[in-house]
Amino acid sequence: MLMSTYSYDQLYKFTHDVLLKIGCPEVHAQIGAEVLVSADLRGVDSHGVARLSGYIRLWEKGRINPNPNIRIIHESPSTAVVNGDSGLGLVVAPYAMNVAIEKATKAGTGWVSVKNSNHYGIAGYHAMMALDHDMIGLSFTNASPLVSPTFSKERLLGTNPIAVAIPANEEPPFVADMATTTAANGKLEILQRKGMETPTGWVQDKQGKPTTSANGVKEGGALLPLGGDREHGSHKGYALGAVVDIFSAVLSGANYGPWVPPFVAFLDPDPNPVGEGIGHFFGAMRVDAFRPADEFKSHMDNWIRRFRSAETTEGNEKVLIPGDPERELEEVRRKEGIPLLKPVIDDLTDLGKKLGIDF
Repeated sequence: MLMSTYSYDQLYKFTHDVLLKIGCPEVHAQIGAEVLVSADLRGVDSHGVARLSGYIRLWEKGRINPNPNIRIIHESPSTAVVNGDSGLGLVVAPYAMNVAIEKATKAGTGWVSVKNSNHYGIAGYHAMMALDHDMIGLSFTNASPLVSPTFSKERLLGTNPIAVAIPANEEPPFVADMATTTAANGKLEILQRKGMETPTGWVQDKQGKPTTSANGVKEGGALLPLGGDREHGSHKGYALGAVVDIFSAVLSGANYGPWVPPFVAFLDPDPNPVGEGIGHFFGAMRVDAFRPADEFKSHMDNWIRRFRSAETTEGNEKVLIPGDPERELEEVRRKEGIPLLKPVIDDLTDLGKKLGIDF
């Protein structure tokens, strides 16, 4: 499929200008653009500028407040609940993660649950905010109900990602960022643009039968928990997704399970919500609250180097550390640019015309 390459600065400026156009304050437009385009830089194309028109669609429906009063509504020395005031999750999440970091600076650890927010981009961005402070960062969010629990045909959970960022010394940080489903919905959208099918184990149809249709979820089917089926451990993916949902929403007062307001265009919000908006959960742990930071990071270097040197199976060159593929791709894309598929380019071009901004 045809594609073209754009620089980070080009995509950042366009995203920034679009967010300004819908009424975001300058600082929010800057943060939102940085979070969104960071996904493209790291190769998580499903959560980058391809999602921009989705945020604008929610704004047009009155579901996103471009100038929110994001605030702490309950707190203890090491915990807080943040109300995102229906703001862009791209902006609400960094605010909440900064609260967690501030709490950890004083108390050793900080834990923040968020309600009344929206889709927050890639989970890893927010977890990685802790790294510059010699802290371990955690980032969870619930999401559009597109996932069926093991043995169910109903869509009750989201892709509910988990991200953990851990600092090292001379080695790059350990950054795990993953959905609790076999694949994120954005991966289906990429396959739809390419006219390709999914691998087996990603999706079931509306009867609960396996399918490889990239449109299977739109046609009434569901994404599958990590593992795909019971024999391959889908009950574990289901449990992980449930933990994220509870930490993000039951704990904060956001909507949970099938009541989560969907980001996707083919679903409407439940008319009888059980909470406010979608929910996130963030954690920051000061390393020196456990052991001296330099000592810990030295041992993280040792951990990483030992795993990198592991004997590989036939046909594989090396063992990867979580975060390696994204970091390596970011280095390439900063130099060579970010490739966008033609359907994404067309979508952004149309969005720009609608708002009076050149793409």
